[in-house]
Amino acid sequence: LSDCLACDSCMTSEEGARVFQQNQKELFRVLNLNKKCDTSKHKVLAVSICPQSLPYFAAKFDLSVNDAARRLCGFLKSLGVHYVFDTTIAADFSILESQREFVQRYQQRNQEEHALPMFASACPG
Repeated sequence: LSDCLACDSCMTSEEGARVFQQNQKELFRVLNLNKKCDTSKHKVLAVSICPQSLPYFAAKFDLSVNDAARRLCGFLKSLGVHYVFDTTIAADFSILESQREFVQRYQQRNQEEHALPMFASACPG
């Protein structure tokens, strides 16, 4: 949330509270619980890594950016994280959904008065 530009109220207070709860302390709490309980009761953990942080790790440990990404992913999985994603995956999904919506609106442009134009935006935060 510290990167948010507060350009609009895109998150409700409930969503903000959930994001705030996702921190290092909570991650280690869930990792420890997963180690102690039956695998059928494990909470699935997913971590997203922003690509801007990878050059830092690469420089710090004298690695290539790809090697830093592989090692960081391996480290997180060794801790018990189930999935590790690059945060840009969300941008990819957003582009695909925008494309789908545009094609749908374009095909309906003659039947529906407000099909076009279509406005789209992405939060710079």
